[in-house]
Amino acid sequence: MSHSNPLPPKRQAEHLPDDGSSAIKPSRLKISIPSSDDADKKNGNRRLKDVEICVPIVYGSVAFYLGKKASESQSHKWTVYVRGASNEDLGVLIKKVVFQLHPSFNNPTRVVESPPFQLSECGWGEFEIHITLYFHSDVCEKHLDLFHHLKLYPQDETGTQSTKKPVVAESYNEIVFPEPSDGFLARVLNHPAVIVPRLPAGLNLPSPVPIDTMRGDTKDHPLSQWFLNFSEADELLKLAAARQQVQAHIVKLRRQLSLVEGLPQLPKPPSGYDL
Repeated sequence: MSHSNPLPPKRQAEHLPDDGSSAIKPSRLKISIPSSDDADKKNGNRRLKDVEICVPIVYGSVAFYLGKKASESQSHKWTVYVRGASNEDLGVLIKKVVFQLHPSFNNPTRVVESPPFQLSECGWGEFEIHITLYFHSDVCEKHLDLFHHLKLYPQDETGTQSTKKPVVAESYNEIVFPEPSDGFLARVLNHPAVIVPRLPAGLNLPSPVPIDTMRGDTKDHPLSQWFLNFSEADELLKLAAARQQVQAHIVKLRRQLSLVEGLPQLPKPPSGYDL
């Protein structure tokens, strides 16, 4: 186990889509690089001022009801994972992921040291899974703690559970690395999982490292058809649809207001008696 200092855990509020799956509202987790540059000095790296590297990630679970094969102790088969927002390989960034399961499981502390960062189990109960991300030495010396609530049962518990359609619960986050080392930036500069903004003019970097796109790639993940879409284009479409709904509601309210204003005024009640 690493003795590096953990980042504070991040918890979020749920947002429930219409299809019964569970998604989490996007937010940004900013990782503060320690002021000590001892590791960079050993590796010959230097920090890049006014530069940030952003890595969108998704962590969550997919749970299938076992139907006729279900028992009291094993009613669902589920998989918990950490993935790129568009299913990219996160091995370029993450060294290992530790999943802390409920104490009732055999060996509840599970360590996954290569992508895809996931594990599968069977059980009957929902619980919170503690997920810890450990990064490569040139990325960050700290580790990141995340918490995911395993969901086995759909929001509408009155209906019959399906063995074909799973219950999906996912959270989206953007991890931001300020002032990365030049070696880290050169290593991930052309990687599809990493977002690098426009670099300052005149910045000299080492030659970019060739990307092995096949290693640990999750594009063809067997569960990919159930993954939620957190792409920027998808979010823009949702915002546009919400804007149209708001505008339509405003038009409706204006029409109702104009009808009310067009009604004849009722006579005022007398203020007193005529003598």
